[in-house]
This record gives sequence, structure tokens and C-alpha cells, in this order.
Amino acid sequence: MKRKTLIGMCTLMGALLMTSCTGEKFHITGKMENAKDSVLYFENMSLNGPEKLDSVKLDEAGNFEFSGDRCGNPEFYRLRIAGQIINIAIDSTETVNVKASYPLMATNYDVAGSYENEKIKELALKQIELQTRVQNAVNNPALAGDSLASVVEKMIADYKEDVTRNYIYKEPMRAYAYFALFQYITVNNQSQLLFDPSLYPEDVKVFGAVATSWDTYYPNSLRGENLHNIALREMTDQRIIRKRENQVLTVDSSKVNVTGVIDLPLIDNKGLQRHLTDLKGQVVLLNFHAFAADGSNDFIMQLRELYNKYHAQGLEIYQVSLDENEHFWKTQTAALPWINVYGTNKSVCNVYLAPVTTTPVFYLIDRGNNVVKNPSQIKDVEAEIQKLL
Repeated sequence: MKRKTLIGMCTLMGALLMTSCTGEKFHITGKMENAKDSVLYFENMSLNGPEKLDSVKLDEAGNFEFSGDRCGNPEFYRLRIAGQIINIAIDSTETVNVKASYPLMATNYDVAGSYENEKIKELALKQIELQTRVQNAVNNPALAGDSLASVVEKMIADYKEDVTRNYIYKEPMRAYAYFALFQYITVNNQSQLLFDPSLYPEDVKVFGAVATSWDTYYPNSLRGENLHNIALREMTDQRIIRKRENQVLTVDSSKVNVTGVIDLPLIDNKGLQRHLTDLKGQVVLLNFHAFAADGSNDFIMQLRELYNKYHAQGLEIYQVSLDENEHFWKTQTAALPWINVYGTNKSVCNVYLAPVTTTPVFYLIDRGNNVVKNPSQIKDVEAEIQKLL
């Protein structure tokens, strides 16, 4: 399937904690069946990922109640047991009642007392149904390559047309419209946003519509400002691309097999720009990796062992994230000691990625800042590192 490009500026579906909370309270009450002794978590979807606010160990009756401060604009929360999630939006001092049955609470639940959350449930079920159809297509042996890509793209396009017309454009000021902008699916272990202006230029209008409505209903909210930033940045990028489309310098990917590196001037997880060319004098393991992929935790543990063993001798790891969700990447890399950057410079990253079809991807760079091993030449990463050190 065609590799997806990245969105470098998107916010998590839940996004930001507001600083304008009033002290007035909202309440989430309910009953969770078949969940005795399970821990039910109440989490806010913050900039840095889900943040635990409260939890309760359920008894046989399964009753629960959570509360929080009302904020000046809609805020997003979730109820979670293990990997099962129910998304909740709060926009006032309302009381939302949820009745669900574990272990299929993500689909088997009812919500009362909130128009917004009824719509969010509709969208969540639509997203799950789309994910199922996409996975069935991926598993279909009759579909492969371009034909599979075409089928999946058509499914996504149809879904977006439905959601745009019947949800987002219908009531763009609503919390559920904001929620819809950050839905995603997973294809071949890679998560991708359904609405992504960096992939689909027409999505700029959708982000702009919600941003404009939020300006009216929730002036100066961080969420509204963030939507504007996404839309404006992509409009600027598109103008630049159109202006330079006949002047683009195409670098032959075979050049990375020769001497010298093609620089990757990318922003790291602390907001600093990092260059491969600044690492001259060190042995560099250049790695392209998707933290959302299966087996990522085990892979990162292996990298940590290599780093701990050889960093003092001059090894540096320059790791480029291929994840669609920037904020998910930030949470996954916060405690890692090596250089972690986000792959927003698509044209340059593709120079390294074009010759390969699977991740993770490795290149080895010597102390002279020369690429000496490409992915096809690396059989034993540790042995090759030892040779260069």
C-alpha cells in the first residue's frame, strides 16, 4: 500500500486542558455491568496524552460517579477499562449518565443526558465499523498493492463525505464536530488521521469551518486557536508547494549508499531543530520507526540496551518517528535518552525511505558523517556498530 505522509501539527483528539475552568462542577455517573473487580479510569485527553483524573474499583453492582470542574469551552474525557474506551465530551455543568457492559463497553453502551455524547457515540461506532471494513480489505488475499490502496482510499473518502456533510458542517460549533476531526484508523499497523490537511488539501476547509465556529462560540479558546494554526499552516505550505512545484530538487535515493549524509533538519520532542550533520565525530544509528506499530515496546528496549552499552564510546541514535499522531509520539519518547525527531520533512525523509518497504529502518553513519551501511546491508546491528566504534 502507498506509504502515507505525516501530519506534523495535529492535536490529539482530546487536545488541551483549559486554564479557564470555573469551579462549577459536571458529573459523570453510570453503571458498568460484568466488570466486578475491574478498575474504571476517568481520564482527560490532554496535550501530552491521556491524563488520569480518578479511578474506581468496581464492585458487583458496577455503579460509578466522577466529577470535575466545568471549563469555558467543551472538554474531552474518557472512561477506560484496559483497552476498552468510552469517549465523553463535557460543555457545561451537565450530568451525563452512562450504562455499559464490559468487556465490549466501547460499542455496548448507552449515554443519556447529553446530545453531544449521543453524537460522539454515533461517530465512534461509525469509526469502528470503518476500521472493521478496512481490516477486512487488508486481510482479503484478492486485494494487494494498488488495488488495496484504492479500495481503502475509497472507504475513507466515503466516510469523510458522510461525516463532513452530516456532522461537521451541520453543527461545526459542537464538541462532536471537533471530535470528528481527530478520528483515525489503523492500516497495516500504522495509525492515520482520517482528516489530515497534509495528506488531503481539501481538509483545510473542514478545519477552518470548525475553527471559525469556535471563535464565535468560544472566543480565545486554545482549541480554536489550535485549529486555526493547523489550517493556516497547511494553507501556507500548499502555497509554497504550488510556487515551487517546478523547482523541486529530486535527490536520487541511491546517493545515500555513497559517501556523505543527506541532512534531516527535524524538530525533536523538546522543540529544538536537530541536524544529522551536527553529529560528525560520532557513530550514528539512523532509525525510522513507528511507535504505534506492534512490538514497538520490545524494539525500544533493544535500542535502549544498545544505547546504554555504546553511548559512552561515541554512539548516538537519531530516531525519526513515522507516527501520524504527533502528541502520541511525544508521550512515547519523553523518557528516551537519544535524539527523537518527528518526520515532518516528507521529501527529505523519503530519500531514506524510498528504497525500503518495512519498518523499522536502519542506516549507519560513521564518525566522518558518511552513510556506510544501508538497510539491506545491515544484518547484525550491534556487530556493525562495534566495527565503527
